[in-house]
Amino acid sequence: MSDTNQKCFGKTGGFSINFNQDYTSLSVVSKQGYRLFSLSSVDRVDEIFCSHDEDIRIAERLFSSSLVAVVTASEPHKLKVCHFKKGTEICNYSYPKDILSVKLNRSRLVVCLEDSIYIHNIRDMRLLHSIKNMAPNAAGLCTLSLSSHLAYPISSTAGELQIFDAGNLTSRLKIKAHDSQLSAMNFSFNGTLLATASEKGTVIRVFCVKNGQRVHEFRRGLKRHVSIGSLNFSICASYVVASSNTETVHIFRIDPKSIEQAERRNCIDAATATNTGTSNNNEGDSETGSDSDKADDASNGGWGMSFLTKAVSAYFPTNVVTDVFSQDRAYATVQLTEAGLRYECVIAKVEKETRLLLACEDGFLYMYDFDDSKGGECKLIRAHDLRLPLHGITEVDIGGNENDTSVLNVSMTNSMMPAPGTYAGVLKGRPGDRMSADSDRCRDLREAVEYPIKSTIPLYDEMQFPPVTPITVE
Repeated sequence: MSDTNQKCFGKTGGFSINFNQDYTSLSVVSKQGYRLFSLSSVDRVDEIFCSHDEDIRIAERLFSSSLVAVVTASEPHKLKVCHFKKGTEICNYSYPKDILSVKLNRSRLVVCLEDSIYIHNIRDMRLLHSIKNMAPNAAGLCTLSLSSHLAYPISSTAGELQIFDAGNLTSRLKIKAHDSQLSAMNFSFNGTLLATASEKGTVIRVFCVKNGQRVHEFRRGLKRHVSIGSLNFSICASYVVASSNTETVHIFRIDPKSIEQAERRNCIDAATATNTGTSNNNEGDSETGSDSDKADDASNGGWGMSFLTKAVSAYFPTNVVTDVFSQDRAYATVQLTEAGLRYECVIAKVEKETRLLLACEDGFLYMYDFDDSKGGECKLIRAHDLRLPLHGITEVDIGGNENDTSVLNVSMTNSMMPAPGTYAGVLKGRPGDRMSADSDRCRDLREAVEYPIKSTIPLYDEMQFPPVTPITVE
């Protein structure tokens, strides 16, 4: 978490908890190491790996594979690519500055520094491209889609972003998403949508990745200058869930018709530009909406909305009133017991049921029932304590009187996985010349990414090999 966000949240639980790309597992990072858990059941979470005696900053797992990208506090400029099931380090890269974030998909590994981004081929860890001399990005804000679209901020004062095709290594388009600086953004699972939030945190916007047109604008509240903790799409791309430093988590619903309208609007804009010789740009949206949007809202609001808007406009500026009425509200919410803690929130399928998962920096994972047919307030059904050492996980069952949510039944369960050796211990016993062998590295990389996938495309070319020695990236 950046220093700025930490000041906004005001508290820290000592843990950083992140989900993998398809929300089937999570990593719990602390000063004592990192732990990986699988999320296949509501009743229990299974620990599948635990490292000890390392102050970890970043631990990003590639889907359900054995590959994990690790950055330690002692060497914040170095990325270690590890095979966690073997407890081995496959290779490592050093960068000019501290690593702020790492993003993975099946073909690319992206490393973000404060003023540059490095794109690697995850199949052999070759450096493919670097983006340098960027606007200061102290939070390491960037996001990578499964189709290898990369989005990152290009301004330190305004909410402008660049979408870059990391697969073909070409720039796509620029979007001015907000007036103030960006604080959060994420692609949908299918890579067709991009959600953004600014430092003000009151408005969430969703854009079409294909053309940059705005699909939705959601208002999470009227309170000013809140800090967005996480912003994620559901796997089905029908919902966006946002958490902040307030007591409320908001879930917004995506209307498929809005996506179609955004795509048609791009076609209309292109035709208008051709006929008039001018360019109709959607990048001018401010935190309260663009002028063209305001005109459309006023004309489509009907007599009732027009009357109400005029009445309220007697006391407030017209542009503020019109935009507030045009913004969509939350479809579902969660009321937290305490504000100020950072939550990573996702909507995922657990045991074939749609669940809202809240991973808190205090070391707890909360599971909520989510009624996608009517929304409303989500009900807490289970809490898991992920703070304990390797030998046990605490599960908190929400039971007792239906009207009394204070009754908690606590039980202890042991992990089904045997305790592996520590990461540092395995490395100490490894032959010194092992890391310099091309064949060993290539085999380790192939083994690390092996996991069941539906695609028949081979992940590796047998003729490609990782670097012989640790690489320093200029």
